[in-house]
Amino acid sequence: MRFLIGTFTGFLFSIVASCGSGYFLHTPPVQAGETDQKGILMAAQTGGVYDFTLDNIDGKPTPLNTFRGKVLLLVNTASMCGNTPQYTDLETIYEKYQDRGLEILAFPANNFGQQEPGTNQEIKGFCLTKYSLTFPLFSKISVKGSDKHPLYRYLTEQSPFPGEVEWNFQKYLVDRSGNVVARFHHRTNPLSDEIVKGIETALAK
Repeated sequence: MRFLIGTFTGFLFSIVASCGSGYFLHTPPVQAGETDQKGILMAAQTGGVYDFTLDNIDGKPTPLNTFRGKVLLLVNTASMCGNTPQYTDLETIYEKYQDRGLEILAFPANNFGQQEPGTNQEIKGFCLTKYSLTFPLFSKISVKGSDKHPLYRYLTEQSPFPGEVEWNFQKYLVDRSGNVVARFHHRTNPLSDEIVKGIETALAK
């Protein structure tokens, strides 16, 4: 009995210690092709963002491996946010660098202020009509909380830039090998020197 108590106490201590500054809990390894309780394709978490598959805005499964060799800017978006006008600058930077290998991937999410309440088709209509977006839009997901999508679980817990998404239009820069190389604040404008330099550096490699 003492042995069992001691073992359980040691286990609890190891969990608490792992939550200290600079550390985070790792989920058990998941084999490629496994699904979670919601049927979302999980990642083996060995190939960075390329391990994940998400539905596009029309509901078609789209492996992020499709974008292998491209520089990616991943953005969680919303249609009714003070940051929504960033769509204009995202489109501008996409048109400027698309031919050099940039892809912007937008993931609508309703996690902050209920600012993305619409259906996927409503979101698509808004983005195309108001902003004439040409970069890929994905189906609405959750980027925070207990129902966080596995992609954002990876970005916020296991990438080199851990930490919860703070608000709509937070950005992650991914290099041509699928590695997350930078994270940008939700208020950082897509045309800022910080983001432009990051994209140009990644494209040059």
